[in-house]
Amino acid sequence: MAIEPSLIPLDNVDPSLVEELLDRAFEPERRGRTAYKVRGDAEWLPALSFAAVDEEQHVVGSIQCWPVALTDPDGRRHPMVMVGPVAVLPEAQGRGFGKALVTAAISAMNPKAPLPMVMIGDPEYYGRFWGFTNAPTGEWDLPGPFEQHRLLVRCDNTAILPQKGMLGPWG
Repeated sequence: MAIEPSLIPLDNVDPSLVEELLDRAFEPERRGRTAYKVRGDAEWLPALSFAAVDEEQHVVGSIQCWPVALTDPDGRRHPMVMVGPVAVLPEAQGRGFGKALVTAAISAMNPKAPLPMVMIGDPEYYGRFWGFTNAPTGEWDLPGPFEQHRLLVRCDNTAILPQKGMLGPWG
C-alpha cells in the first residue's frame, strides 16, 4: 500500500537540514552548477517551496523555487519562477516524494498571476507529469554550461515567451 507523502512549508525546516539534504542528494560541489548562477543571490520563494517528511517525521526531500527573469535581446525582463532543486535522499527515492513536491510547488502558484516556471531537468519526466517542455527554450541562454534540451518551461501560453533571451537572477 502506497503512503501519501507528507509535505510541510520549507521555511518550517532548519536551513542546515536542507543544506545537508542537498549535499546528500547532489554532492557538496553542487553550488558551482549553472542553476546557482541563474538564481544569483535571490532568496527562495517560501510560498512555493516545500519539504517532504517520512513516517518518522524525518526530512527526506525538498523543493525550492526562485524568482528569475529572462532578459530578451531588447533588454526587457520577463519574470519567471525557477523550480529546483528537487531533492530526495537516495534511500527515499522511488516512493513518490519528488512527484509530490513538484505537484505542490505547481499547485501553490497563484492562478491569477501564473508566471512561467522554468527548470533544468529531464524533459520526458517533467513533460509527462506536469507539461514542462523545451520547445520554446531552444534559443534561450544561461550564465554557464547546460544541455539545451534540458532547459524546460511550463506556461499556459508559450506564445507570450520571448524566442531569445538570457535567463538570470530577478534582482
